[in-house]
Amino acid sequence: MKKMLVLLVLSSTLLAGCAPAVGSQKWCNAMEAKPKGDWSANEAAEFAKHCILKIKD
Repeated sequence: MKKMLVLLVLSSTLLAGCAPAVGSQKWCNAMEAKPKGDWSANEAAEFAKHCILKIKD
């Protein structure tokens, strides 16, 4: 059981690392492909900031 838990945590950590960084070109492209109705308020704000206005932190 312990091995299964470690494997689950490790695999979820690796999968989380595959998401593109917010504001990157890959992230902007992925957001453009995602239906606008599925965006969260935070995603919409970040998209406007990084992909439309091109404001860097």
